[in-house]
Amino acid sequence: MRDEGSPSGDDGSAGESGGRDPFLVALGERMRSLRARKGMTRRSLAVASAVSERHLANLELGVGNASILVLRQVAVALECQPADLLGEYIDSPEWLLIRDLLRGRGDDDLRRARAALADLFGTAARPEARRRRIALVGLRGAGKSTLGRRLATDLGVTFVELNRDIERVAGYGLAEIHNLLGPTAYRRYERRALEEALQRHPDAVLATPGGIVSDPATFNLLLANCYTVWLTASPGEHMQRVVAQGDTRPMAGNAEAMDDLKRILAGRAAFYRKADLSVDTSGLSLDDAYERLVASLSAAPDRPIAAPVRMQ
Repeated sequence: MRDEGSPSGDDGSAGESGGRDPFLVALGERMRSLRARKGMTRRSLAVASAVSERHLANLELGVGNASILVLRQVAVALECQPADLLGEYIDSPEWLLIRDLLRGRGDDDLRRARAALADLFGTAARPEARRRRIALVGLRGAGKSTLGRRLATDLGVTFVELNRDIERVAGYGLAEIHNLLGPTAYRRYERRALEEALQRHPDAVLATPGGIVSDPATFNLLLANCYTVWLTASPGEHMQRVVAQGDTRPMAGNAEAMDDLKRILAGRAAFYRKADLSVDTSGLSLDDAYERLVASLSAAPDRPIAAPVRMQ
């Protein structure tokens, strides 16, 4: 067995890659590239990171296995993120300059930058066209389907249940897609179904799957082409509504279902907040929830073109 403490060279180029783990080899290459960009010798990096020069040499050769703490120390010394070492490192000067411009910006600045980029690269609809579609987002049990269908009827536009379109595109039911094809295939069909819906329906109300925020590309497409509304409620009400609809799967054999639901909501809330409007339906009957949705749409300063007038 090769001694990991005895690298075959000090310039990071000696030795063959045969027998070495490809991930560790790629990690070493990224480390060398970042170190070169910073103009740091291996010795200066060792001093700045408090990691031995010998260990750094092994890492750069792809024969050393670093702990998460060591990678964090190296990333701090190189003034980058640990993800730059572990993930796909993008060696484009323009990308690095753009990323530096965005670093440290607040949500409002980042929202404007995202909108400007979407407009620049043609992924966004014209403002007037975007506001002709209303997309409802949120967890299961938020009322997206029930309220969305009622809203579409009142507006005289098409109602799109995106879950049904996903099944049509895939040729399988949702459970079959998840169980047989897996999450990657599901996200692919979800994106395709959304693209088709946007092409076919210039005026519509869309009820979207709760996990549509899980794929940034698909969620970006939704935000750029629809006026989005986050229908939110307390975790307890989300669960009660799903069960009341006859779906007992959330509770079946899972004593921690409520904790799981809370974690999902916490993980997705930051993305749901990117919606144009948020409507809380906690503690409301169906009629009252619809009244609040309509009132919120009517009062929004940038309300959709097709927004109904508040009911009296």
